[in-house]
Amino acid sequence: MEVICLEDEAFYLLIEKVVSRIKEKEGIIQDKWISSDEAMDKLKIKSKTTLQKLRDEGKIRFTQPERKIILYDRDSINEYLEKHSKDTF
Repeated sequence: MEVICLEDEAFYLLIEKVVSRIKEKEGIIQDKWISSDEAMDKLKIKSKTTLQKLRDEGKIRFTQPERKIILYDRDSINEYLEKHSKDTF
């Protein structure tokens, strides 16, 4: 029997990904507001500073229900990605 050890952060990230895949497979509507980690994953960025810059420049919508909690609008991220997409030849 093999035992796999994960750090807390990696474990919770894995759980989030599993839940999102199950929701996609079952056709469950996705949440409008997503966490910083999900936003960074969707934007394919690794820096929280870059995410903050996008937020500060008004390029993506966000809400801050509590001082240390910032959530991002999934639709505005999709619009940002679509706006910066390049057409094929």
